[in-house]
Amino acid sequence: MTDHARINPEAIFDALRPRLFSIAYRMLGIRADAEDVVQDAWLRWHDASKDQILSHEAWLVTVTTRLAIDRLRTAKRDREAYIGWWLPEPLVELDERTPESTLELANDVSVAFMWVLERLSAEERAAFLMRQVFDADYAEIAEVVKKSEPACRQLVHRAAVRVQQERPRFDVPKDKHRELLGRFIEAARQGNRADMRALMSDEVQLVADGGGKAKSFMHVLKGAGRVAGVFWTLELKYPMQVSYKTALVNGEPGLLRYVQGKLESVQSFIVDKERIVAVFIMRNPEKLASVPQAL
Repeated sequence: MTDHARINPEAIFDALRPRLFSIAYRMLGIRADAEDVVQDAWLRWHDASKDQILSHEAWLVTVTTRLAIDRLRTAKRDREAYIGWWLPEPLVELDERTPESTLELANDVSVAFMWVLERLSAEERAAFLMRQVFDADYAEIAEVVKKSEPACRQLVHRAAVRVQQERPRFDVPKDKHRELLGRFIEAARQGNRADMRALMSDEVQLVADGGGKAKSFMHVLKGAGRVAGVFWTLELKYPMQVSYKTALVNGEPGLLRYVQGKLESVQSFIVDKERIVAVFIMRNPEKLASVPQAL
């Protein structure tokens, strides 16, 4: 950081903005909410006595995380009335060279990861992210969540166990991921149900989020036959009118699906080296506003 940045509050904040947004988004899963938290942090930073702050970064991270915890508590109450499954608002990049792809978001903000984080309490989520993603020490975590260090260690441990149990993890290079999705797209375009099924694990799961705004499934679909059937049925209903566009969805290869030229969903996939093991489909139009709406 330059000398000018060290004495310029705006420059300090702008330099840390990507990190603060990445914290807020991981906590909340909604772009607008994360941006609101970052803006609230800016307002507090603007009014703060800078000469009394030992570490600008630590101060801003603490404020941002506390604001996100408060907002998540409210959001969780609202999400109890949410219709169907709740998935995060997807961060879609059509060009991997865009500035967003260089942010800390690339570390781990996959839809699958966010899906598991949603099952943690606000404090567990904050403590786990600070420790496992941002490598904070327990003294820092304790200051943020306002609990003792032993209590924070327990929070992180419980969260880590749950994440490990519920989150499938496969280290698959992006080119292999894309190649598998390419074969899946071709099978879908041809309406070849058998080929689609062959590209899926027998235990594949599909989670869809319509939020009551778009038709969706109220339960998790399981099994290659049922999941392949979902894609096959759409091709049958709209022959030659379903198109797919590849994109990065939350940092991983995914698909945008268009029906009759209009955006229908954003799709994220967990894959192992050979097959698709989970599909996440975001259809709630309120979460797709930032994605190109037409081909």
